[in-house]
Amino acid sequence: MSRHLLRDDDLSPAEQTELLDLAERLRADRHGHRPLAGPASVAVLFDKPSLRTRVSFEVGIAELGGNPVIIDSQGTHFGRGETLGDAAAVLSRYVTAIVMRTFGDDRLAEVAAGASVPVVNALTDGFHPCQLLADLLTVRQRHGATAGVTLAYLGDTGNNMAHSYLLAGATAGMHVRLAGPAGFAPDPAVVTRAGQIAARTGGSVTLTPDAGEAVAGAQVLATDTWTSMGQESDGRERHRAFLPYQLDTKLVAAAGPEVCVLHCLPAHRGEEITDEVIDGPHSAVLDQAENRLHAQKALLSWLLAQRGGAYR
Repeated sequence: MSRHLLRDDDLSPAEQTELLDLAERLRADRHGHRPLAGPASVAVLFDKPSLRTRVSFEVGIAELGGNPVIIDSQGTHFGRGETLGDAAAVLSRYVTAIVMRTFGDDRLAEVAAGASVPVVNALTDGFHPCQLLADLLTVRQRHGATAGVTLAYLGDTGNNMAHSYLLAGATAGMHVRLAGPAGFAPDPAVVTRAGQIAARTGGSVTLTPDAGEAVAGAQVLATDTWTSMGQESDGRERHRAFLPYQLDTKLVAAAGPEVCVLHCLPAHRGEEITDEVIDGPHSAVLDQAENRLHAQKALLSWLLAQRGGAYR
């Protein structure tokens, strides 16, 4: 049976560490690791458009020696006229792994249920585990470790990034603080799960409506767009609710002196983050974007190794 990465807590703390160690090695030796040489092919499915996800996977698969097969749902009949499980079963006869960026987690789960090859969540409405691997790699780059580091996430605490920060941060032994307005709370089941993980790893989980409380002494500040793809017409007054959580120089100054700032991009400058912060000396957003490449290469290599392959 193949291992999948559908959400952040599919990795144990030890596995997450192993994967990040591999990602650091791949960053240091970008072209010396080719487990897909042959080449093997990887299908990358897009229900949602993307820049960083598409390019980082396409380049990463090629650098691993493989052949990326990009499948845009707008130009194919994927998921229309047959079940996602049937389509995944057929794709599994062609490719070594399947990467999918989609809407509901149920769509990804259906693909994983039908696939006989590893399936990777490249973003769903619920979780964004590939982004979090890149973020954790960036935290290591800036602070030398993840365990014991305090991360404050501001803004929409009910979105996929907030859920992934809770689960992946807890797995990494981090102290994760979320600050956002009422009505945008994370899934209670995810909060409970993150708390259970944190109790084992020495991390912690804190939810607060107070942005100042969340950022005080933090070593990492993170935010995301206030209106994610597909939420543009949800009818809620987002800007007014989220304005107290805008990541500006005042909040950065309230954090620790060595704080680094993360944003998964694209950024809505002047909304969730100011120009002074995203372009400022504490910003790590370009390292974070680059680390998508290294983290995802490590993830694909690691998942294939779970099937009896080798890192090579």
